[in-house]
Amino acid sequence: MEISALFLARAQFALSLNMHVLFAALAMALGWILCVFRFRAWKAPDSGWTTAYRFWVRIFALSFFLALATALPVLVELGTLWPELIERTGNVAGPLLAFGITTFFVTKSLFMGVVLFGQRRVSAKAHFFAVLMVALGLTLTLFWAVVLHTWAQAPVGAGLIDGRYQVYGWNEIILTPFVLWRSVSFVAGAFLFAGLLLIGVTAWQALRRPPDEGERLSFRTGVLVSVCAIVLYWAALDGNARMVARYQPAIAAAQVGVWQSSAAPSWVWLGVPKLQQRSTEVFWASEVNPQRWLGKQTDTSLVGLDVTGELLPPVVLLFWLLRAALLLGAIASVLIVVTLLVALRRGFEPSRQPKWLLRMQVWSGSLGALAWLVSWNLSDLGRSPYLVWGTLLQQDALAAVAPLTLAWVLAGAVATYAVMLAGFIQMLWHAARFGVVPVRKPGMRP
Repeated sequence: MEISALFLARAQFALSLNMHVLFAALAMALGWILCVFRFRAWKAPDSGWTTAYRFWVRIFALSFFLALATALPVLVELGTLWPELIERTGNVAGPLLAFGITTFFVTKSLFMGVVLFGQRRVSAKAHFFAVLMVALGLTLTLFWAVVLHTWAQAPVGAGLIDGRYQVYGWNEIILTPFVLWRSVSFVAGAFLFAGLLLIGVTAWQALRRPPDEGERLSFRTGVLVSVCAIVLYWAALDGNARMVARYQPAIAAAQVGVWQSSAAPSWVWLGVPKLQQRSTEVFWASEVNPQRWLGKQTDTSLVGLDVTGELLPPVVLLFWLLRAALLLGAIASVLIVVTLLVALRRGFEPSRQPKWLLRMQVWSGSLGALAWLVSWNLSDLGRSPYLVWGTLLQQDALAAVAPLTLAWVLAGAVATYAVMLAGFIQMLWHAARFGVVPVRKPGMRP
């Protein structure tokens, strides 16, 4: 079977984008967690907060530079795979990308060196300020990326004139409810990933040896961050679904699995969408009406996939990604609630958690990463089959590249990202195994 160039281009771009947002989200969330650690260490220099900061700043630094490394292929592929996209959306994408890149490199140039190498060379106040600015810079960088990503799915604030988008209202591009909910979703997924990673690493350490004060504080922080993040996760899932129903009713119909416009469809928990028959084979459904997550027509009937004609979105993927997001969110919620209840009863110390629960918590970092990637792809696939919703199809913007060339590049990208991911896991395991090795010289501040 011959694989099309369009499929290979989609796979290559999706792989690069997924790897980038995975490390970028983790770096952003860890940046803010390090702010808390550094502030507490500033106020109590001899406490475990200093140890917690020194441990997690290494993981943050690795995530930061992997996010930078994986951002470069994404930027290159925007021009090499989809040249028509830059041609048509340059007036919108250009300034937003410029804002993001400038913010990132200003953050990296002015403050990152102080964060990594200046703890013993500047005052505690100055070092905390540097950590704060790095966290703020990463957040702003990712905000501009979220704005561009959201605008591609709801192209408001700009009009298509002579084949190119012309901006007539930046406030409509940046300050929309869709951008707000996408930003909340990004923050929730990032902090859920980071919080569960803190829990997973400290649980692994507690199974091997008695935890030190820094590891106990890391565990407590991970639990509290995860509790807040899972609440935001559910709120963002609902808010984004309502925004998709408002701006992209066909995508909402694909996620829910509604083919025919009707007044009261049922919610399908398990089923198989049949593209040829334009129906869903239902295995398990309930009478819950999913109208909150579906678009409405002028006669108040709910919008189904029949309004799309022959131009269908990736129905099967969207259908299962929504249910995967619900399932992973439920599993994470149960794990977090049980961990919190045990911690409230026995204390926020990993060694006091039951052994069976610690073994489950060891895998919580993987659970957080998977939940984040599923949530991200649920929103990212909302562009398909368009690059800019309703105007620019992916197949029309694809560069003239041979499928064999794309296949070789994709294979190289898979191998490269596999090495990156394996290296990150190896570094994390090594750091968790040996902890923080204190290095002091006479006369140096802690």
